[in-house]
Amino acid sequence: MKRLDLFPITTKIENDRLTIAGHDLTKLANQYETPLYLYDRATLDAAVTEYKSVLASHYPGAASVTYAGKAFLCLALAQWTQLHGLTVDCTGEGEIAIAVAAGVPRENILVHGVNKSTVDLNAATQHTGTIVVDNLDELSRITHTCPCGRCKGHELRNTSIWLRLLPGVSVATHHAHTQTGHHESKFGMTREEILEAAQYCKKYDLPLKGIHFHQGSNFRDPEPLIPAIDMALDLAKEIGFSGEWHFCPGGGWGVAYHEDELPNPSIESYVRGIAEAVVEGCQSRGLDLPHLHLEPGRSLVARAGVAVYRVGAVKKRGDKTWLLTDGGMADNPRFALYGARYSCLTVSGVGGEGSVRTSIAGPYCESGDIVIENLLMPKVKAGDLIAIPVAGAYHLSMSSNYNGARKPAVVWLEEGKAQVIQRRETTRDLLDRDAELLFLDQT
Repeated sequence: MKRLDLFPITTKIENDRLTIAGHDLTKLANQYETPLYLYDRATLDAAVTEYKSVLASHYPGAASVTYAGKAFLCLALAQWTQLHGLTVDCTGEGEIAIAVAAGVPRENILVHGVNKSTVDLNAATQHTGTIVVDNLDELSRITHTCPCGRCKGHELRNTSIWLRLLPGVSVATHHAHTQTGHHESKFGMTREEILEAAQYCKKYDLPLKGIHFHQGSNFRDPEPLIPAIDMALDLAKEIGFSGEWHFCPGGGWGVAYHEDELPNPSIESYVRGIAEAVVEGCQSRGLDLPHLHLEPGRSLVARAGVAVYRVGAVKKRGDKTWLLTDGGMADNPRFALYGARYSCLTVSGVGGEGSVRTSIAGPYCESGDIVIENLLMPKVKAGDLIAIPVAGAYHLSMSSNYNGARKPAVVWLEEGKAQVIQRRETTRDLLDRDAELLFLDQT
């Protein structure tokens, strides 16, 4: 069954029911309630192993892999990253706090962000090894983060600075909102701004150590990376990087969300293309090989995650069959934001023939609260469970409390082990953050 290839690598059909890492999804849903998110460790481990192996085969210099905290970050996942020695990409004080609480050492914490506040920068200089500077105003704020008011870099002795380039070249993605490298993007600095930033770093003795760029998320063709790599290496030559310096050509490698998109894009072709371009580009410019950093993004974590929903009602509207579930845009807004296309399987009766053209929507008061449109499925009734694969990235990290929704529980799966790594929110959680309005005169 081709649709099964979207699920974690330990997924099986046993007695006509879905299992992951040997765990029956029906039993998990009954025990932990729905909506429920499951993360399969074996799938996470396999993705990291493949990236590291391919990097070692194709890049002769120092290299490392970064986990995108924005995809989904909690204490347990941050701890898992350190079993593999990954860098953790954090955006702002909140994600930095999670990484620090999980024991991620400062040299493995990297900070991104298009508009870092003074609070974010204070957290970054205190706890992290690398700050990727997005704009010239941010550099000014960095020089004001220490008590002296205009430090000469001594407060950043344990923190490196990279400059984020806007290359003016995008990659092909499924939606314009996931493209970041084009000329009109809000991210990064132009060539002229990069050179000005480099001069600023030299003036104030800031520890400039690298260049970064990012062109988009969930792309499948590495070819548009090549001109951006060339542009960045030209800048590195002009700035004068030598010896130990760092280069990150972003990431965001794609994954298949629907069976029509299978097979998954080749990690080997992506890494090989980058490695060869960097090696050849450095040789032709007389540059020392940099420490190469890859940011695989969702391709590390998306397939490891599965969302399990329970169907509450079935509606027929002409030729359309609606399954109304207890999960939707509050835990997965990607259809509403990007028109993202998903697939799913029933948790039991998996072998049933898919002959009913079905759309799946959530319980929220919003017409855009749709998860899947026009997918062939077997007949489903109220009370049945469905499992949506490739749910590990940009679901829970983008979730909300719309309509008073409470964020779902997250369970970590290994053979013989199921552990809650993020508890289900409660109405008490919603109330605890609020304050009553106090009236001086209630007459």
